[in-house]
Amino acid sequence: MPTQAKAAVIEEITERFQNSSAAVLTEYRGLTVAQLTQLRRSLGAGSSYAVVKNTLTKRAADAVGHPDLAPLLTGPTAIAFIDGDPVEAAKAIRDFARANPLLVIKGGVVEGRTVDAAEVTRLADVESREVLLAKLAGAMKGNLTKAAGLFQAPLSQVARLAAALQEKKEAAGESLPAADAPAADDTAAADTTPDTTDAAADTAVSTD
Repeated sequence: MPTQAKAAVIEEITERFQNSSAAVLTEYRGLTVAQLTQLRRSLGAGSSYAVVKNTLTKRAADAVGHPDLAPLLTGPTAIAFIDGDPVEAAKAIRDFARANPLLVIKGGVVEGRTVDAAEVTRLADVESREVLLAKLAGAMKGNLTKAAGLFQAPLSQVARLAAALQEKKEAAGESLPAADAPAADDTAAADTTPDTTDAAADTAVSTD
């Protein structure tokens, strides 16, 4: 690939890292074009699933401050660039991997943090928005002013707030109320405002 063309690919991958809420690195060896297209569609509108060249992706990762992705960039690599809630995308990738074991989750970047494969899986296991909001409403004793913004917040943000409240209560020897149980006290929470036709459309950066 000519130097100018490589520079253009690096710039494209860099922009995808910068403009995505998450980027999940996977190994796709053995999957068909139809399967890859199915995965891309499951990620939601605006997201993409692109086969990338490792050497160029390493340079793009360095450019956006994630040189620690380098160990993950081995073998055939494709990246899910997520435009939207990382939790929902993680669930889609996890479910696809369960149905198609040839897809291997390597790790990635979620809201600016480098994560490993285990953390992507933990993100996918976050409870539903309805359950988390019910727990938070109980912890806040129905304080609608504090809770209102959470209904539109990304699920990952809601999950972090629930985890923070859980840690606070555990430190006080309590536990976060169940979704259908009333709160035990007035625990204060910080105010929080809260198709492609085939896979080729997203694999332009794969050639050498």
